[in-house]
Amino acid sequence: MDASGGGNGLCREARRVCFLCDPKWGAHEAAQFEQFGKIAEKLEPPEHGWLCLPTGGTSGELKFARHDERTLAAAVSGFCKHFGMARVNAVDVLPAHHVSSFMSRVRCAATGGEHLPWAWKEIDQGSYPREAELPGGWVVSLVPTQLQRLLVAGERALFWLHQFRCIFVGGGPVWPQLVQDAAHAKLPVVLSYGMTETGAMVTAQGASDFLETSDRSSGRAMPHVNVEIVDAGTGREMARGQTGLVQISGESLFRGYFPDAREGKIFRTEDLAHWDARGCLNIVGRRDAVIITGGKKVMPVEVMEVLRTSGVFTDVAVIGVPDSKWGQRVVACYPARSIAKLDMRRVESALHSLAKYKWPKSYVPVADWPRNAQGKLNRAALVEAVLGKVAGSE
Repeated sequence: MDASGGGNGLCREARRVCFLCDPKWGAHEAAQFEQFGKIAEKLEPPEHGWLCLPTGGTSGELKFARHDERTLAAAVSGFCKHFGMARVNAVDVLPAHHVSSFMSRVRCAATGGEHLPWAWKEIDQGSYPREAELPGGWVVSLVPTQLQRLLVAGERALFWLHQFRCIFVGGGPVWPQLVQDAAHAKLPVVLSYGMTETGAMVTAQGASDFLETSDRSSGRAMPHVNVEIVDAGTGREMARGQTGLVQISGESLFRGYFPDAREGKIFRTEDLAHWDARGCLNIVGRRDAVIITGGKKVMPVEVMEVLRTSGVFTDVAVIGVPDSKWGQRVVACYPARSIAKLDMRRVESALHSLAKYKWPKSYVPVADWPRNAQGKLNRAALVEAVLGKVAGSE
């Protein structure tokens, strides 16, 4: 059954367990999914958690988060209360297997709104849908790289973006230059934070916060969840301003990773964050992405943001690779075809705002850039791609 309306999502059923899949999966993901299907055929049909949404994060290993009508209804209810929307009309440019796209469909269906799927490839080529004049206006969800491309696409793209009531931006780190450019263009951006396991957004700005205030955070907790920052070791809740792991509880939480089930209503993520003085969430990075070099911690997001300010990179990622001297080496990677020759003078000029140990020791062009349609980088694939190129280098 085609679940996308545009051929970019597939729903497969096994003993009343529905799996939302990506038809573009390669052999590795297909083999993983085949094993999940075999397991499902042997299980009794579950009462809850029968809808399985794919999530692999940055690891590349396929997982399915189990949801059902209760978790999805809670997510829709919280969304509508937070934004004051009785009816949701959405243009959908993300792949149907992506949680933001799926929840866009669910919100529209649950509130009697209009859902308009549109291929990102067409938008990237300058073909924009014309939304009908409907009560409540229209919304759209974009990942940061999509917003970046539209900001430089010209006046027609900006005119189209200005038609929306809200432009939800999430699914990955939003770098300062992108935020600055969106604010300069006076776009109705809403920064948010969420994931497949939570039924999409759990924190978000208000509809006018981005334009009317200096708020550049991921916003406040939405009505259907409780969001805490806790100490990784003790689980103790941290005070405002202190960095810890994001912990979420609420009815929209997934039922577990298939085939396992979970009863608890608490989910501790690997995301590091802190609350600011206004009670807004500020994401720092991921605990499992922290680089330890010479005994010192380096947050890849911080280095990546500085590299972007150089104006040299259209896309860039920072990873740690094994190093016999330092434990890990800081390495910057970028799509090979995006840059003919690095302007190291501009790069190092930008890096002077960072401590020297945070500077990348290598810059590696990667031919097959492993960023998916949702804007997420497969960090495991990136490390594998660069290991041979940096081995033995100083």
